[in-house]
Amino acid sequence: MADKPAEPTQSFERALERLEQIVAEMEGGKLTLEKMISHFEEGSKLVKFCSSKLNEVEKKIEQLLTKDGQVTTVPFEPGQEV
Repeated sequence: MADKPAEPTQSFERALERLEQIVAEMEGGKLTLEKMISHFEEGSKLVKFCSSKLNEVEKKIEQLLTKDGQVTTVPFEPGQEV
């Protein structure tokens, strides 16, 4: 299978799927050293891409709160108890 570099327009799901495929191939133990290095480099780019997407989403998460009978939204703060 041809290597596919992480594309900025690809979806998180496709990147994660490719990352899982890379891990499985690397764990299989049948790759040459050059192919292992290539997979590692591609995997590193995919991890960075996925991490960036997750950070983006985390910033968009909002909690619904009821205050004085009104439902309002507030930005999600990591570590904040619900």
